[in-house]
Amino acid sequence: MLIRIEGDDLPGLRGGAEADALRRGNVHVGVQRKTDVVDRFPADAAAVHWELEIASREIDGLLDVGGPWVHGRPGARFLYLSWGAVDDSDFAMFRRAKLMFGDIPTDLLRAAHDGAGPLTGRLGLTGPDGGPRCARVRPPDIQWQLA
Repeated sequence: MLIRIEGDDLPGLRGGAEADALRRGNVHVGVQRKTDVVDRFPADAAAVHWELEIASREIDGLLDVGGPWVHGRPGARFLYLSWGAVDDSDFAMFRRAKLMFGDIPTDLLRAAHDGAGPLTGRLGLTGPDGGPRCARVRPPDIQWQLA
């Protein structure tokens, strides 16, 4: 199944010392594939998006997901959006946001598994403290829909 993550309101776009530090530190956000953070965007990008092909299958009547983008054990699977400073080719991660599959409404996840279309999650990437959004991101901070 195809999952699209769309982010806006990046913390580097705001004014103030936190945003200045993010820009000076060349901070980027990317999606974690296994242990690598790929498809990175700067913290002051207008908007970001990722398209991820996720394997899905039925196991004993329950839907499970997997593949290189998916982390966690069965029943607690998730995607990581990772924040870090970029220096040449190095990426020094300092925060991650966790997008839990268990927070996606079951009917939407099942419809995407059944081929009804891509599943899209939309979220703002600035946290309540004005810095990069991190920790578990739950609805209504992320909105899921078939698109």
